[in-house]
Amino acid sequence: MPDPTPGSRLPTPDGPPYFPTVLPSSSRAVFAALRHRNFRLFLTGQFISLCGTWMQTVAQGWLVLHLTDSAFAVGLVTAMGSLPILLFTLYGGVIADRVNKRRFIMVLQCLMLVEALTLGVLTTLDLITVEWVMGLAVFFGFLTAFEVPARQALVAEIVDREDLMNAIALGSSAFNLARVIGPALAGILIATLGLPASFFANAASYLAVIVSLVRMQVPHAEGRSVTPLWTALGEGFGYIFGKRWPRALVIIVTTFSIFGFSFMPLMPVFARDVLGLDASGYGVMVASVGAGALAAAFFMAAFGSRVRQSRLVLGSSILFGAVLIAAALAPNLWSAVLLFTLCGGVMALNGIAANTMLQTEAPDELRGRVMGFYSFMVLGLAPFGSLQAGWLAEHFGVRVAFSLGGVVCLVVASAVAWWMGRAVRELRDRREQRGGVVELERRERQ
Repeated sequence: MPDPTPGSRLPTPDGPPYFPTVLPSSSRAVFAALRHRNFRLFLTGQFISLCGTWMQTVAQGWLVLHLTDSAFAVGLVTAMGSLPILLFTLYGGVIADRVNKRRFIMVLQCLMLVEALTLGVLTTLDLITVEWVMGLAVFFGFLTAFEVPARQALVAEIVDREDLMNAIALGSSAFNLARVIGPALAGILIATLGLPASFFANAASYLAVIVSLVRMQVPHAEGRSVTPLWTALGEGFGYIFGKRWPRALVIIVTTFSIFGFSFMPLMPVFARDVLGLDASGYGVMVASVGAGALAAAFFMAAFGSRVRQSRLVLGSSILFGAVLIAAALAPNLWSAVLLFTLCGGVMALNGIAANTMLQTEAPDELRGRVMGFYSFMVLGLAPFGSLQAGWLAEHFGVRVAFSLGGVVCLVVASAVAWWMGRAVRELRDRREQRGGVVELERRERQ
């Protein structure tokens, strides 16, 4: 059977493999998507801005811990910042399909700059309180709910379809390289210049992405959807839940968002209270997650087109649960660095494969809504994960919170893999039966 063409579906109406397993040859080059000028500008600006965002993330977690000395407060601030994403991301996906995405993102980035600047000024003047941090986190979450679907959908407008997976992998590489650099810089700035320096650095970093968006020229960027809001949302839901593989992705991504990724907000507590580290050690530990994810992202950029994406999603899901359990038991900094590096790598493999499976198949007119729903699962459900992990850490310890999350991810991923494996076997049996009947009829006609 010949390889499917870009964007085509394999002839399996309700069973795996639902998405193409072989992507275009041009995506096999590590930097194929960089041949597009708009994407080069976009990626450069995003990388600088993401470094600043990670600096603020580290500094904000340390600030809340300093103000409250409470693991639950750290989780609560993260949860409150994610709550607007839960409430508005689906609507943000609809908006992304209706507006000029480049201009829309520019406005949102300007408002994010104001948020970071405000946090820095309040901290400098010693007027900051946990209530202020929480309020600004909610405001940032509201902006993120609209920015993320538009930003992810914009990528498909500035690269060719055959370079889409490579663009996603390079975007993940930039994100995770920033995750390495940002926390490391934050640790240095906190130790030398104090917490406000990280917030001001983040505010300055938004200028890079704003300038890159101004210089981009995106043809046909105007949105096309004019259907009513609830009808538009229904179209997106119908696409997501209409096939077996998207449903499997929903189960896995939802589980990871609530029980797996919730270890990230608790890393300052794990660093200080379990391993006895200072801000610099905490920054190293957070950076290790980014280092693993960066390595995995480069692997996907170079070799992702040669790997069956469905198997990669299922395999990485199971492996992540096991590694997170091991990380919860880490006795010192360097064992934690090793295990969190593995966590970051497996997370990146899983995220890139799932993102590619959705974006490659999504129709142009639905891509904003599809990515809005994906963002809703990845980011919008995080408040529940932060709250449950924070509560568990407060009452039973951080190791228990991490371990329980790993166990849930491992069990659910294994169950989904068994379910999808059975579906594959049933589909193969039906094909063999149909093939046998066709062969018998052919012989009878002879």
